[in-house]
Amino acid sequence: MAKKISIIGIPMDFGQLLRGVDMGPAAVRYTRLIPRLRDLGYEVVDTGDINIPIRDDNANIARKDRDKNKFLNEITQICESIYKAGKKVVQKGHFPLFLGGDHSIAIGTVSSVTNKEPAGLIWIDAHADFNTPQTSPSGNIHGMPLAALIGEGHESLVNVGRKGAKIHPDNIVMICQRDLDTKEKLRLKKTGITIFTMRDIDEQGISSIAHKALMKFVHLKKFHLSVDMDALDPVEAPGVGTPVPGGISYREAHLLMEVFADSGKLSSMDLVEINPILDIANKTSELAVELILSALGKSIL
Repeated sequence: MAKKISIIGIPMDFGQLLRGVDMGPAAVRYTRLIPRLRDLGYEVVDTGDINIPIRDDNANIARKDRDKNKFLNEITQICESIYKAGKKVVQKGHFPLFLGGDHSIAIGTVSSVTNKEPAGLIWIDAHADFNTPQTSPSGNIHGMPLAALIGEGHESLVNVGRKGAKIHPDNIVMICQRDLDTKEKLRLKKTGITIFTMRDIDEQGISSIAHKALMKFVHLKKFHLSVDMDALDPVEAPGVGTPVPGGISYREAHLLMEVFADSGKLSSMDLVEINPILDIANKTSELAVELILSALGKSIL
């Protein structure tokens, strides 16, 4: 019987000021994601997109609490919908593949896939996304999802799906970080989360990092993979919302995906922050699809 994948699109850009990542799911679908997954032997169901409210920047600016709660209500509502959709897919025994949208969608995706049993989380991103409203320089919620998932930050986000933390810091591995806020660094050090920055990758090599990440999950049956395309160097992936020089290469990214696929424990995935407006000839979406295929078993031989 063919393995089953359910695709859930989340065309949301409420988590940041820059517009465009809401078009990410469409760009990835346009790049023949579904037929290419079927070529790998998967049965694929596209469940469509989560319903997203119209973004009205003027209404948000008019709010008295705009600096503290940027689109908080909208993001909470969307993440609740993601949670319900993801939970339904998991209950069917399918592999949920979430296409973003900005990285705040992970509050809903990770909450949904950890509903029945604990899971590891691999967070591949140039940023830590570990701010709270008290530490964030911008207040943008796409810089806060990982904090919300361990139970810190906006109460409504912490309680998406069910009350409280969705994952323990011991079960999180972060890879590719190279742009962290000052207070965010202090918070990370206090939690003890395993983090492999770009310096670690430069010194140890991507293969070593990938296997060390998996060793953190020997006590778990599964893990969720959250990939922000800005983890890659902007030369490789120019079409992202918040590019940072010095990211991983095309081949390093593929090796990560291939090693994770070989583990047999990858049970769900989200891919976020593609901005087609900033892309060059759909280069970033093409790479994103290739990485998804590698994570789901496509190999050189």
